[in-house]
Amino acid sequence: MKTSLLLLLLTLAVCLNAQYGSCHLSSSCSYPPSKWCSSLDSAIQCGVLKQCLESNFTRSRETADSVQVGLYYESLCPGCRLFLTRVLFPTWVLLNDIMSVTLVPYGNAQEKPDGQKYVFECQHGKDECLGNMIETCLLNMTKMAFPVIFCMESSSNVIKSAKSCLELYSPELSWDSVMSCVNGDVGNGLMHQNALKTKALDPAHQYVPWITVDGKHTEDLQDKAMSSLFTLVCNMYKGSKPEACGGDQRHFKSYSYNE
Repeated sequence: MKTSLLLLLLTLAVCLNAQYGSCHLSSSCSYPPSKWCSSLDSAIQCGVLKQCLESNFTRSRETADSVQVGLYYESLCPGCRLFLTRVLFPTWVLLNDIMSVTLVPYGNAQEKPDGQKYVFECQHGKDECLGNMIETCLLNMTKMAFPVIFCMESSSNVIKSAKSCLELYSPELSWDSVMSCVNGDVGNGLMHQNALKTKALDPAHQYVPWITVDGKHTEDLQDKAMSSLFTLVCNMYKGSKPEACGGDQRHFKSYSYNE
């Protein structure tokens, strides 16, 4: 599909989206239409992040297996939140045609059998267990889970923002159905699976965020992912490099613990 047609479809999507109420972009948008989906910053500033993701504007034909990035984390862990919102999600927005992301909200939690179910204790208390469970259910219930989780994790209050983030990025999914999962057997079973996945890590995780690339974890991969995941994914992809990998990367904001 030609770029001009994609731009037209994206513009129509913005105009037809009821949340905007009219065919006007955000007043803070300083980018031309051709750059709306060129970065996370431009998509957010112009109010079209949801449309950019749904239209697969940056997607090109895959010519090789995508780079698999796994994040084992906790919903209220400060370092996890920074990595997810400032590195992982922006990289995925730009490179989702050559990378896939697996999120496992559990981290340093502990589970204990309680009859046919499990009771979970989390490093940052009950609110973190709730956040982990909400995000786990979202990952099982909607293809837009990652944007919803990004919205939650980048807000001032992860738990209180969950409902509004869901309404923004996955309005077809009701909040009541998510909470039914959270409070029921399905959510409990899904969190148990997260516990098993985390316990099965080899080497065993020692901290969070714990990052795997193509199923592997080394301190070198962890350091490279934390310092410049964008460069790591571009370098590890074995197919023809997408335009984003060979273009100007100055708009990409990297995160490290030294900031």
